[in-house]
Amino acid sequence: MTGSSLLRIDGLSVDYTHRGGPSVPAVSELDLVVRPGSMTAVVGESGSGKSTTANAVIGLLPSSARVTAGRIRLGDLDLLSLGAAGWRGVRGTQIGYVPQDPGSSLNPLQTIGKSVAEALRIHRRANRAEARAQVIELLARVGIDRPEKRADQFPHELSGGMRQRVLIAAAIALRPRLLIADEPTSALDVTVQKQVLDLLDQLRAETGMGVLFITHDLAVAGERADELAVMHGGLIVESGPAGRVFSHPSTEYASRLITDAPALQTKARPALAEAAARTAHPFVSVESLTHVFDRTGDQVSGVEDVDFTVARGTTHGIVGESGSGKTTTGKALAGFLTPQSGQLRIGDFDAAEFGRGRPSRQRRREFRRTVQLVHQNPFSALDPKHSIRSTLTEPLRSFRLGDRTSRPRLVAEAMDRVALPADFLDRRPAELSGGQLQRVAIARALIVEPELVVFDEAVSALDVTVQAQILTLLDDLQSQLDLTYVFISHDLAVIRQIADTVSVMSRGHLMETGPTEEIFARPRTSYTRSLLDAIPRPATLSSDSPPADDRPLTPTLLTTAAES
Repeated sequence: MTGSSLLRIDGLSVDYTHRGGPSVPAVSELDLVVRPGSMTAVVGESGSGKSTTANAVIGLLPSSARVTAGRIRLGDLDLLSLGAAGWRGVRGTQIGYVPQDPGSSLNPLQTIGKSVAEALRIHRRANRAEARAQVIELLARVGIDRPEKRADQFPHELSGGMRQRVLIAAAIALRPRLLIADEPTSALDVTVQKQVLDLLDQLRAETGMGVLFITHDLAVAGERADELAVMHGGLIVESGPAGRVFSHPSTEYASRLITDAPALQTKARPALAEAAARTAHPFVSVESLTHVFDRTGDQVSGVEDVDFTVARGTTHGIVGESGSGKTTTGKALAGFLTPQSGQLRIGDFDAAEFGRGRPSRQRRREFRRTVQLVHQNPFSALDPKHSIRSTLTEPLRSFRLGDRTSRPRLVAEAMDRVALPADFLDRRPAELSGGQLQRVAIARALIVEPELVVFDEAVSALDVTVQAQILTLLDDLQSQLDLTYVFISHDLAVIRQIADTVSVMSRGHLMETGPTEEIFARPRTSYTRSLLDAIPRPATLSSDSPPADDRPLTPTLLTTAAES
């Protein structure tokens, strides 16, 4: 790493205009530097201006945004002065970009191999055979299994985590000088996250590539970044060497972000809830669940012979790597997938029955209100043409809850539950950040007062402060309404904080299941231990931490305890 700057942002200000109204500042007088071979991480809550900053650097601000002041330079190149032709020569070759949303960033009609090879083709860096070889190598480097086969598949045939890795492979295909990564690991499990971050570290060392890393994951930022900038309300409120900011934050806001990070506090559930989960009559019962996908003639296992139970009023976590069968299990529970064999009982409902479409219309309505699913990707889960008000009112009308007089109040209460302001009700999904959209999706699920909610990576897109609020909210609602949750996540710290029991899955198989604290403290399989080992651990915590006996249980101590 040299002392010179690769990317320099001086006094950047960006405003947005919503529907012809007054302009709203999104970024104000921002100064930022990325040096060759280094990583500068920008952290902050949803809506703080992180993604706006990234989009300004890559020249992809929406039409409603306007740069009102400042300079952005890549070496000697003034990026703000570039026209369309100039940007075509910069994007991909000098600046690589990993967008936040893998679901909407890949062409659904184009194979994975063609998407990754697109930059090579546009810039004429390889012929067809060479491009194919490079694509397979890139897919393998970002941790995608069977890259030869995956290259011929389409985006819908891959999990969310795999699609995110495809975007990373495409971004580094031309070995750019600067890589802008906007939440590149939010959809990845901890082992693949470590593999991808190791790859970025390797590329930085080999090529001198600088990385502008946008993230809400404080643990990742503390472990990997050289410089750390904390944003709030469009301003950088604190910046400096990552070790200093992480171990000695000078602002209350930065300190709160660190405090709220689940990976750094690893709160445990009360033992009483675990005892209830062991002894109570199960509300959810899964027995010998098996579902095999047939893709292009190749039998690919989704889940095989999976068993677990969930007591009413408790939370069951499902963890595992991308492609382990977590989402398949969740869809089966919610009645959106009919398993080939096995039983799924939810109260007095047979969930498999609803996938076959045999029940009466009234019975289906009862089941859909009983079981709600919060999807992994809020961008594709919400209708882009509907306002947030319409999105939240629709399920009330569908289930005939309330009337014209009471529904506005129910919608307002739902927004308040997930900490969203009322003035968001008249916005459309494109006008909200990823974290804000996920809160809308959670509000939509809870507004019909279900008995079981299946959360599929429902907090992976949220910043740590909102994530902490949502987890606390879910816990409170569970106590008040006797809700039952199945919580699918690749974030082990979140699972430990919210789940009473947990199932660990790998490639469709159940590795182990039981009370959460027992699994985390005394894992029985090497696979579970490998998940614990991959949790990010900021090295800066060790030098200034209190003595071990007085220290809160961090992932580092958790893994040590697990291995002993």
